[in-house]
Amino acid sequence: MQVLVRDNNVDQAMKALKKKLQREGVFREMKLRNFYEKPSEKRAREKAEAIRRARKLARKRAQRESGVPAPVVVKK
Repeated sequence: MQVLVRDNNVDQAMKALKKKLQREGVFREMKLRNFYEKPSEKRAREKAEAIRRARKLARKRAQRESGVPAPVVVKK
């Protein structure tokens, strides 16, 4: 992973790096690897994540097919 520092603006480069790491899921994986997770808990978590992803995808497809615009989410 590479982040360019322009005009000695390290703060902006750090912000870009954190955003890339967040998008890649590095922080989440570090948090998960911090403690031992039982295999049964891991299976349950992965199954719940898969269900969540499938529902999200189905929701997006339904919105696209019905022509209803997606709700606007305001991030702070």
